Amino acid sequence: MLSLGLLWRALTSGGHEGTEAGLEPPRGIRSAAGKAMDQGRALEVYDIIRTIRDPEKPNTLEELDVITENCVEVHETSEDEYLVTIKFTPTVPHCSLATLIGLCLRIKLQRCLPFKHKLEIYISEGTHFTEEDINKQINDKERVAAAMENPNLREIVEQCVLEPD
Repeated sequence: MLSLGLLWRALTSGGHEGTEAGLEPPRGIRSAAGKAMDQGRALEVYDIIRTIRDPEKPNTLEELDVITENCVEVHETSEDEYLVTIKFTPTVPHCSLATLIGLCLRIKLQRCLPFKHKLEIYISEGTHFTEEDINKQINDKERVAAAMENPNLREIVEQCVLEPD
């Protein structure tokens, strides 16, 4: 991969940037500025979700280490559109509220992200007994919409995503 990067720089040197010369970087080669932009977006996403409250405890997901900065990845998929991937870790492998936590993450980001995005939310591999089923639920638009039609569930989500004073 390093040799491709060096080759790309050699091809685009001489006063021309690759895209200005009509060349696109080889697949897998990203500029440092592009990677920095993705990291900046990931921190922006993390800043939005870190204040979500746990449904059972008075703590935030950040305080409980359910989410960390490292659990958020953002990659540009096209011009001004990003894939946001979050992998969260429930406090215990049998957490009965893991689906609700995933729902809170999804709702807060749908409301607050200031850029176009596709959102994927997963339980970190090996951290929950039913992670596969929960991952399907929290990434299914119809199930999310149905859950938010339930007034009791919607009220819990609203309390969890409410910004602290």
